[in-house]
Amino acid sequence: MVQHFFMAEDIETQDLGNGMKRRVLAHSENIMIVEVAFEEGTVGNLHHHPHEQGTYVIEGEFEFEVAGKKQVLRAGDSAYREPNVPHGALCLKKGKLIDVFTPGREDFLEKSE
Repeated sequence: MVQHFFMAEDIETQDLGNGMKRRVLAHSENIMIVEVAFEEGTVGNLHHHPHEQGTYVIEGEFEFEVAGKKQVLRAGDSAYREPNVPHGALCLKKGKLIDVFTPGREDFLEKSE
């Protein structure tokens, strides 16, 4: 059964440790929207995965690294990562991101349900 609506009060906040929290928002097997909050100085270690990923910076300031290139992004900026490309981020000023993945991240659902 397809879920069409995801109400904020029903969404669990996952404390990932080291100053990072995640909320899995709307999702299906084909797409997933995720809100991620960072404390200043939090490092999202370099990693890669088979999903395409887009990120929109809601607030704060981040130094992103994608495929060896670094770029500072602020509120209103966005980034794209193709599958299996190494990427990570350093939070320069406390902030919040929206990540969109395709296909959806099964591994995120296992941790939140």
